[in-house]
Amino acid sequence: MSEFSLIYTHFQHATAKHKNTILGIGDDCAISRIPPDCELVSCVDTLVAGRHFVFETSPHAIGYKSVAVNLSDLASMGATPYAILLGLSLPNHDNDWLKEFSRGIADICHQFNVELIGGDTTKSDILTISITALGFVKKGQAIRRDNAKIGDVICVSGRIGTASLALSYILGENGRCKHSNSINELSNHLKTALQYPTPQVALGQLLLDYANSMIDISDGLGQDLGHILKASGVGAKLYLENIPCIDELNDLPLDKKYQHIINGGDDYQLCFTMSQENFDKFTALYPNRIYPIGEIVANQGVDFFYQNQQVDFKIQGWEHF
Repeated sequence: MSEFSLIYTHFQHATAKHKNTILGIGDDCAISRIPPDCELVSCVDTLVAGRHFVFETSPHAIGYKSVAVNLSDLASMGATPYAILLGLSLPNHDNDWLKEFSRGIADICHQFNVELIGGDTTKSDILTISITALGFVKKGQAIRRDNAKIGDVICVSGRIGTASLALSYILGENGRCKHSNSINELSNHLKTALQYPTPQVALGQLLLDYANSMIDISDGLGQDLGHILKASGVGAKLYLENIPCIDELNDLPLDKKYQHIINGGDDYQLCFTMSQENFDKFTALYPNRIYPIGEIVANQGVDFFYQNQQVDFKIQGWEHF
């Protein structure tokens, strides 16, 4: 099958046409219409087999997650997703694999009203997926990393550390699932957290009028919060017992529990800061949607506290090299 036949068969009609697309797949470039009161928000993420997902991961899950991680980046700025472009490097042409992979992409694109508008395919020794995501946000309203204020409440959007725990089970670090082909032995909620993360798009949009700074948690809560702190020139106090997590993490020794929560990554929840006043307003309107875990302070760095006692903890998130 030629490259063009592959694109036509598996991708050209995978998603519905978006109202802002003038020209999609089928030409040298796509053409899009940007709403007059909006700015374009764009990001790109690359996933490599054996590096970002175990080889036994289903093609549907690979397709789904490759889009989800990019939509999570858009969510972190409060943007509304619009479209994606796909760069796909394949070791071989496997029609069944491609069918399931494209179905995974289509499923999440339909969920968030996103169109696949273009991309490229090529042959490679290692399966590599690169997604560029585009979204829109009202002019001047995007939530950035560099605006955290002293006194802000630090919040997260959901339970942290679940995907890290799931991966540790697959890799045999907790006495279970000692082979990577045991991914199907995971409980449903662990498998879902690792393979089918939910980008917090709706919450990101709700936070546009409330949050001062925001980031998505991909490389570990500690490391990603650190990006906010560095960009804003501030520090933080984190209260470890306030960080929401699943019951399985509570069964672990504290050092292992918080290794997953602070350094594990792959959560794709949001971490953000807002004034106490805005926190009170938001939680009154949307109870049980966000979780306060700390506060922004003047002294740079992160101080960790557990049950009112300061504790030492080393931040060491995901390293790409």
